[in-house]
Amino acid sequence: MASMQPGDLLVRTLVEYGVREVFALSGGHLDPIFQACLDHGVRIIDTRHEAAAVHMADGYARATGKPGVAFVTAGPGVTNAVTGIANAYMDAIPLICIAGRSPIRDDDRMPLQGMDQIGLVAPVTKFAHTVLQPERVAEYLMMAWRQATSGRPGPVFLDIPIDVLFTPFEDTSAPHLSTHNGAHRMTPDPESLDAALDLLEKADRPAIFAGGGAFFSGAQEELRQFAAMTAAPVFANSKARGLVPEWSHLGYGSFALAASPLAAQAAGGPPDVVMLLGARVGMNTGTAPRSIIPESASVIQVDIEPEEIGRSRDIEVALAGDVRETLRALMERARGRTFKEHKEWLTALEGSKKAMRAMHDGPAARDEPIHQSRLARVIADTIAGDGIIVADGGETSIWMAEQAIILEGGSWLSHGYLGCLGVGIPFAIAAKVAHPEKRVVAILGDGSAGLNIAEFDTAVRHNIPIVVVVNNDQGWGMIRHGQRTRYGAGRVVGAELGSTRYDLVAAGFGAHSEFVTKASEIGPALQRSLASGKTACINVITDPNQPHATSIAMAKPTVTDGEVDLPYYGRKKLTTA
Repeated sequence: MASMQPGDLLVRTLVEYGVREVFALSGGHLDPIFQACLDHGVRIIDTRHEAAAVHMADGYARATGKPGVAFVTAGPGVTNAVTGIANAYMDAIPLICIAGRSPIRDDDRMPLQGMDQIGLVAPVTKFAHTVLQPERVAEYLMMAWRQATSGRPGPVFLDIPIDVLFTPFEDTSAPHLSTHNGAHRMTPDPESLDAALDLLEKADRPAIFAGGGAFFSGAQEELRQFAAMTAAPVFANSKARGLVPEWSHLGYGSFALAASPLAAQAAGGPPDVVMLLGARVGMNTGTAPRSIIPESASVIQVDIEPEEIGRSRDIEVALAGDVRETLRALMERARGRTFKEHKEWLTALEGSKKAMRAMHDGPAARDEPIHQSRLARVIADTIAGDGIIVADGGETSIWMAEQAIILEGGSWLSHGYLGCLGVGIPFAIAAKVAHPEKRVVAILGDGSAGLNIAEFDTAVRHNIPIVVVVNNDQGWGMIRHGQRTRYGAGRVVGAELGSTRYDLVAAGFGAHSEFVTKASEIGPALQRSLASGKTACINVITDPNQPHATSIAMAKPTVTDGEVDLPYYGRKKLTTA
């Protein structure tokens, strides 16, 4: 009988799922898997840190809607990977993380890197298991893949003990199982669909809030059709930007625009019907008393997970189901209905969108010191919907989010619920690997840049021509500006950085580099970098004394009127004894 290697069986199964690229950092525990990748033509993008490898798998999923795959070695390889796994878990990103492990044989002998890896990652994964028999490697992978892609997506984790991975087995002993695509997609009942359509038909100011559930269900075309049918504007979180093109009068890049006082004043009020489309109620929508969703609004909630419906607030219509299939069902049942055109509402929102993009045009016109909004505008106008933008950093991501115009899903990659810095270069590498034909530009704060700066080496070695722009305001801007506002100019602690030459660091790894100190130099430097065909870094020295309004808003006096201000979370009443 012929023998088979577990690593070969694992990689063959990944290939059956369509995997052609994986992100990894090598370790002796993984050698059989690496060798199998070589044999089966699976490209390994090997990184300089395990967190970056998992961030790349995360970014790949955000850019494609398909699971990304990361390999990490045992012990510290797994502990390093936890941040990336947690980031994916918080944002419901489908991700497969496969790790090495010390031998089962030595579990009670204090072996090298012997630790409870499953216990470590279980709280931040949908599925975490140890493969116990070599012939069951494919079976475990299939279980993990189904968990990652079914229902609400999320990261999964398998570790394979080295004595399992290095042990061949008879090929007849492996179960013969078929991969499948996640089975039937759930659709809500007809009565609930009709109730939702009734609300939308009567609405004067509808608003659709699209989240990751819309993107990962593959609902881009259905959402565009449904928005056009109902004349309902679509607002999006970071996972759903571009599902409806943002140059159109129906596409918007932020939930917050729906709550614009300017739009409400011009249109006669805030949204009166809000449809949550695969978007959870939480940080991105605000919670009482600071919710973006007005108390007076009727809420329709569509979610693949029924237990998610009704979190934090009452809703009028619950639609438990897959977003794409729900939209298809809604459009089928909407035949013969007439929806209002909402011209006044859409005109008001369009005005708010333009006003937000132009709010810093005055100070941004100066040549130096460079205003961060000017930097973001040049990037946005250069890409102009033809490419992928990655934004990483506290204030940096906000500056960029205000200026970007996104036309396709998966073309905007940025932060989510974990608020994890350092994702910029890994996300950009993954996006370029996933879409080699597209231009990819990442903008990072200089604080974020330092977290994974060695991944310039990864991009250069693998000939991945991304452009990384460092918004170098010489500090942790959001923290610095918050401390100045809350405690005074002389009380900034632990938030200052130097005017570091990140361009020279990148050049040391072999990247094309540019150093910019005047706003008029940004565009030419960006064009040269894109034309170089190489990994590139543009280090832009920006104004260290230019806070974003968000930082100031979060830094009110610490205690006033019997309340304490919690940075990032709002105000809380003081308790009394």
